[in-house]
Amino acid sequence: MARSRSGPAHGPSPQTQGDPDAGQGRRPGPDTRLVEGLIALMEAGTTPWRREWDGNGGAAGGGHHVNLISGRRYRGANPILLTLGLHQRGSCLPYWCGFAEARARGLAPRRGSRAVHVLRPQLCRRSGATEADPAATAPASATAAAEPAAPRPGATAHQGWVRYRPVAVFNAADLEGEALAALLETRQAEHRRVRRSEPERLQRAETTLGAWPVPVLHGGGLACYLSGPDRIQLPDRQAFHTAASYYATWAHEAIHSTGHPSRLARDLTGARDSQAYAREELVAELGAVLLGDRLEIGSDTRNHAAYLQHWIELLRRTPRLLFQVLGEARRAADLICAEEGGEPAAEASAPL
Repeated sequence: MARSRSGPAHGPSPQTQGDPDAGQGRRPGPDTRLVEGLIALMEAGTTPWRREWDGNGGAAGGGHHVNLISGRRYRGANPILLTLGLHQRGSCLPYWCGFAEARARGLAPRRGSRAVHVLRPQLCRRSGATEADPAATAPASATAAAEPAAPRPGATAHQGWVRYRPVAVFNAADLEGEALAALLETRQAEHRRVRRSEPERLQRAETTLGAWPVPVLHGGGLACYLSGPDRIQLPDRQAFHTAASYYATWAHEAIHSTGHPSRLARDLTGARDSQAYAREELVAELGAVLLGDRLEIGSDTRNHAAYLQHWIELLRRTPRLLFQVLGEARRAADLICAEEGGEPAAEASAPL
């Protein structure tokens, strides 16, 4: 949505505002550290979830975020969190694994390495639900976010919900051990085997976004979604510096359109420079990142630095907002382009 903002962000410290452990001498939890790290990157002028798609793999990395040991893709909103982790450590290797997985193969994190926390979903149920699920409980202290769970066959409707528990993983660049080189070669060879050519990826983006029922009109110099007529407006294709940038911008506006009252019914009424406006822009930004990952086009878009200032202010005021927005961004992306393969992101038994 084409918007402009100006003025510095003034807000309480992210170390104290919204943190129940603040002032009590406790070590900040993983969700607090994640938000603090995100704010630090944005204050440095970085949009830390942005990542151009490298379809070549090899030593430069590229491709989907996957588990170093199993090769399975990380799902849900986790590609965003892992891209943040790449920015924080200056790595370009999208390969990750947990400490126990690494140790079982003779690997260990280098001294001073810090883990990235992804969100593992766990299905919980209230007393009286008909479905028995041994993995259905999670301690509240380990919960980063929660949302209603879709009922399964045999389950009592509206008696379950999903909690998202932070789980620590390490980047391959932070690991050492004799087995590391062979594992990296295996993952990179797999990436080269399944990678799509650029024309294939761009055609897939055209097909997927073109199937979205919101009409697109071209012309002018602004990209925006108009909720009244339920229409997307984009500049002409030749106005974009790359085809991927065109599709990334289209994806951003398509995410906005999922908030229409007939779809996910988000608040699209916020005036410019309002918190509601900035919040919806963050949903669209992160949702477009997820679409860029699924369509293999990356998230090569450009926003004014004022966006970063407003997002910093929002996250400082309410750190938990990040996890709410991640959930909304994932649901929006799912509406346009469902994830390929594996269990649903909200499945309690889904492996990372």
